[in-house]
Amino acid sequence: MNSENTTPFKVATSNCPSGTEPVLRVDQLAISVNTENGLKPLVHELSFDLHRGETLAIAGESGSGKSLTSLAIMGLLPPPAVRVTGGSIHFGDQELTTLGENAFRQIRGNRIAMIFQEPMTSLNPVMKIGTQLAEAICAHEAISLKEARLRALEALRSVRLSEPEKRLNQFPHELSGGMRQRVMIAMAIALKPDILIADEPTTALDVTVQREVLDLLRDLQLEMGTALILITHDMGVVAEMADRVLVMKGGHFVEENHVESLFAKPQKVYTRNLLEAVPKLGDGSGEARMGRPDEDTLVAELENVVVHFDVRSGILGRVTHRVHAVENVSLNIRKGEIFSLVGESGCGKSTIAKAMVGLVDHSGRIRINGHDISPTYGAMSNQTRRDIQMVFQDPMASLDPRMRVGELVREPLVIHGVGTRQEQDQHVEYLFERVGLARDQIQRYPHEFSGGQRQRICIARALALNPKLIIADESVSALDVTVQAKVLDLLKELVSELGVSFLFISHDMAVVENISDRVGVMYLGQIVETGSRRQIFGSPRHSYTKRLLSAVPTPDPSRERQSLARLVGDVPSPVKPIAERVSYVELVDMGDGHLIALEDTMK
Repeated sequence: MNSENTTPFKVATSNCPSGTEPVLRVDQLAISVNTENGLKPLVHELSFDLHRGETLAIAGESGSGKSLTSLAIMGLLPPPAVRVTGGSIHFGDQELTTLGENAFRQIRGNRIAMIFQEPMTSLNPVMKIGTQLAEAICAHEAISLKEARLRALEALRSVRLSEPEKRLNQFPHELSGGMRQRVMIAMAIALKPDILIADEPTTALDVTVQREVLDLLRDLQLEMGTALILITHDMGVVAEMADRVLVMKGGHFVEENHVESLFAKPQKVYTRNLLEAVPKLGDGSGEARMGRPDEDTLVAELENVVVHFDVRSGILGRVTHRVHAVENVSLNIRKGEIFSLVGESGCGKSTIAKAMVGLVDHSGRIRINGHDISPTYGAMSNQTRRDIQMVFQDPMASLDPRMRVGELVREPLVIHGVGTRQEQDQHVEYLFERVGLARDQIQRYPHEFSGGQRQRICIARALALNPKLIIADESVSALDVTVQAKVLDLLKELVSELGVSFLFISHDMAVVENISDRVGVMYLGQIVETGSRRQIFGSPRHSYTKRLLSAVPTPDPSRERQSLARLVGDVPSPVKPIAERVSYVELVDMGDGHLIALEDTMK
């Protein structure tokens, strides 16, 4: 701890000490929101203790009150709309619910720090990283700007950010998502707080970056004795990180227990359902789908597809660098098949999807249901547009909030002039029933549905024109595990009953294993391994595939956690100088369609 930061708390020698005074005590906390009809409770009489050096995970689905609880502890509830209406929050001998804003500023960031879910929205986009870190330090300590920058540099080194001196002078948009999250962690620990609150710190991160961030939090906690509140709906992360788990639902306390006991013998039905809905690697659920793909009918064929984006710089705006988003990718998707593309952010998965629907220029050949797609942006025939549809990650951003959902599902039929008004009405009713929604919901607006229901509406809209191929780009990553499981079951049913094919894009390896027929693994714009689900997950051959699988959090606290070799140096980038050539990997058939790239051909 800093010499300026004296603390009344005793340092514990165990993760969950007994007989020691808690560093934080929440007692009968109630949070409410002002409405036209008076106060509406959001969190109901929640109580828990947090000890020094302990990790308490608060788990539950969206709307359970997890983040509201953390904001109440930080004094960040938006008044007067949302406020604490009962109970207490004791930090040492201080009652936080009655603390004034000026007094809270001495604690917030200094004694209690928070890491938010989306680092890009938490960092000022027009300020350099070093300036933002120094500003946070100077707000709590009377030191010079030069000393603050040295402390900021030390914080960046502590989170193992490559080239920390360089990062100080960069803007947030110049860093990857994992790097930005490390900056947020550095900002949070720069003042060595007593409590660190991490609100969904890894939800938007790839599995390898997620593992590195979780390892980093664990190491820093051990070094500083900081108590950690981990807020998440990812039960794999809970199993790997937590000492104790508090489960919430709809603002209510459900149950609390040590992590091993909660996973082994959950006491409440909701907790059991939550754990059962978590996709697990190697549980064999991918075998449950009825029907097999039609080996003789190809709905999508990609041959040597290349997508580049030029980067201009200098006064004259000349092209100096090039983003090699997709390099020489070849694959095919059969009728009635779920083909998954996996890999980290920036590997080219979504760019391939955009090329397939004509949203970006490409070279090479793309055929959808026997029709060639022009390499020129936007040049697609109406028939090809009908044959391929997309389901995006964020359903709310995909639906016009001013239109009724029935009209949204009908819209593709109107655009393509399919059927009469009566026939369109009947087809919309059929689609709603097919995706598990009621006919009486057709006249509602998007905001009247839950996240899972909105994604079902997007799937119904994608099915409106009876497409041959649906591209699902991270279509379930934003959903809670129970909702996610229902949507995945729906996709399997659609494939089995309608014979539609899916290109399923995801970085969640457990989800991919449980839904896919075949899998392609991408790295820096190229496919490095492809094969059946059983080949990729049962006997991965490429080192990058093995790294992805080893990084997946396992929702089993009793299972010994494998160590993951940490990367050193700069993260490999697809951005190259214009004169630099990229070497294509060579894929070798290991038998039964299991292709892997030769490691020595990768640069």
